[in-house]
Amino acid sequence: MKKMFFLLLLSLNICAIVAQSNEKLSLKDVVDGKYRPQTIRNIVPMPDGEHYAQMNNEGTQITKYSFRTGEPVEVIFDVNKAREGGFKTFDSFLFSPKGTKLLIATNTQPIYRHSTVAEYYLYPLSRNTDGVTTNNKLEKLSDGGAQQTPVFSPDETMVAFVRNNNIYLVKMLYGNSESQVTEDGEFNSIINGHPDWVYEEEFGMKNALEFSPDNSMLAYIRFDETNVPTFDFQLFAGEAPKQSQYEDYPGSYSYKYPKAGQKNSNVEVRTFDIKSKVTRTMKVPVDADGYIPRIRFTEDPTKLVVMTLNRHQNKFDMYYVDPRSTVAKLVLRDESPYYINDNIFDNIQFYPEGFSFLSEKDGFPQLYWYSPGGNLQKQVTKGDFEVKSFLGYDAKNGDFYYISNEDSPMRQAVYKVDKKGKKTKLSQQEGMNNAIFSPSMQYYVNTYSNLNTPTVTTLNDNNGKVLKTLIANNELKDKVANQSLPQKDFFTFKTPNGIELNGWMMKPTDFSSNKKYPVIMFQYSGPGSQQVLDSFGVSWETYMATLGYIVVCVDGRGTGGRGAEFQKSTYLKLGVQEAEDQVATAKYLGTLPYVDKNRIGIWGWSYGGYTTLMSMSEGTPVFKAGVAVAAPTDWKFYDTIYTERYMRTPKENPTGYKASSAFDRANKLNGNLLIIHGMADDNVHFQNAAEYSEHLVQLDKQFDMQIYTNRNHGIYGGNTRNHLYRRMTNFFLNNL
Repeated sequence: MKKMFFLLLLSLNICAIVAQSNEKLSLKDVVDGKYRPQTIRNIVPMPDGEHYAQMNNEGTQITKYSFRTGEPVEVIFDVNKAREGGFKTFDSFLFSPKGTKLLIATNTQPIYRHSTVAEYYLYPLSRNTDGVTTNNKLEKLSDGGAQQTPVFSPDETMVAFVRNNNIYLVKMLYGNSESQVTEDGEFNSIINGHPDWVYEEEFGMKNALEFSPDNSMLAYIRFDETNVPTFDFQLFAGEAPKQSQYEDYPGSYSYKYPKAGQKNSNVEVRTFDIKSKVTRTMKVPVDADGYIPRIRFTEDPTKLVVMTLNRHQNKFDMYYVDPRSTVAKLVLRDESPYYINDNIFDNIQFYPEGFSFLSEKDGFPQLYWYSPGGNLQKQVTKGDFEVKSFLGYDAKNGDFYYISNEDSPMRQAVYKVDKKGKKTKLSQQEGMNNAIFSPSMQYYVNTYSNLNTPTVTTLNDNNGKVLKTLIANNELKDKVANQSLPQKDFFTFKTPNGIELNGWMMKPTDFSSNKKYPVIMFQYSGPGSQQVLDSFGVSWETYMATLGYIVVCVDGRGTGGRGAEFQKSTYLKLGVQEAEDQVATAKYLGTLPYVDKNRIGIWGWSYGGYTTLMSMSEGTPVFKAGVAVAAPTDWKFYDTIYTERYMRTPKENPTGYKASSAFDRANKLNGNLLIIHGMADDNVHFQNAAEYSEHLVQLDKQFDMQIYTNRNHGIYGGNTRNHLYRRMTNFFLNNL
């Protein structure tokens, strides 16, 4: 508490010392990102371990930089010097495994929130004796149409990709000859080598296609979504962009979306022998309604890794499968009385010496090291903290690198543990640190910020020494300081249940303890999420504080950073404890001498919108106003993977679904409510808002509503975001 008090005094002193400015914070500037810190986008470590590449903001060049010095070495691709491309800008790029070729993506088009299709071009990076590129010629990867998720073979002679739900193979040694690997792909029916909607959204799966390390086989997941129910939403002409084909009659989009308790895709793993063209189905003992969230080859071509989850997602199995014999061998199993967190898949990394694994078997996510055969070698980390991610293993020295929140649930740092178990904290600044390591594990790019420091990007060696500051954001620091913007301060309090919760509070810059202020509470509250973090941001909440509001954010039960017991206490009853904790927060704030307890509002987006509805209907009339953006209103409307992870199915848990439904407590809704939703939200469907608002009508509950045409879950495009936040601003001004 002494430390928190010192930080509070320090923050207040800084606010008093900085130069005052008459320039007011503009909502449009905030929404348009004028206060967003500059960062290095698209850093891609190069295979040689000594360099990284970065494309410029204009999408015209890729520059190679030294990891050791941070200095540019050369421009390895310039769209203006390349021959036969025919395009002026590009969107992204991909190195081949040995770094001798590039795949350049242009004309990228989104499918859903994460997946895209693009036109890819091959570009050689071969050098002559003087180190100069010998050929600036771009070659189209395929003339048959746009491609998805291209994958290089390890020897760089082939590229596999997905088009129209089928897999294709391009052989560069044979004049880029193209062959079709699968024939049964069909929209809304069969998908080969690419995840379906729910795998993409909830498992973070980017592709489902892998080459074997000896270049002889392709392994892929086949999704049969034929029996998955179809969801449709309407499309209009709209604007920004305008879809002229719908000017007279609206159109619609139909896709497969499995809601809680409904059928998922049937999944199986197949391999394709490139030489013999034989396709085989792997004998993986996955449940009929189970999941295969990842496949990956080890360095042994006879060991294809297949990861599985049961439908309850409380049992994780990892198999080694022989891609030719199809026989599967169980290597690792992890179980939970609740559920397995979905962040474990990409934290499993394979090396000749063994593989990494994150498990909560000790109550907190910790790093474990297994032999190649699946025998536990050691627990690398131990303690009442969370390992957030595994960064890599240095085989030469036996060192492990990872990110954890050992100092505080609100902060994270980069750590190293050597082969003798000695731990070293590499991050030199307190706050939120993230790292991208070179493949050699000798260098890393660190991004850091805290409440009062915009993102600082540095180049470091593997002992944490800063080799060079790449971006300091000094201009933004000065801008923020000169405007004397409201500052966040951390606080903690105990609920009536005796549970200590973490929060931050932002007061107006002209705050007086002799006045009483209205409060806006912001939260997300979803399982494992965190909003109370020691990181920088100038947001809409900052803007509202300049208008005379105190803004508060508290992470209640179910949020992350504090171990399995705290996070998973909401299991089978989402929204109930989260709402209790937000109500407890409002009641606590109402006891503070400078808070007007009769003018407290709450808002949130997505899960935060849902918690807003649940909190305003908890039965304790503490909120005068609230805004629910893109909110789920009943978990029976949401997808299988996310919902059932925390709630099981509606048939298995009817009382939990009833208690977790905003409909069930809507008769107790208290305060002025604004509902905001996008009509083309493929994630949290507009159905949630439509059905809930109709329920309020029949209950004779008045509310406000703002609908956005053709907008998805992010609700952006053209002037949309500016309009949305202006609507929220005016709503709170009028109601608080």
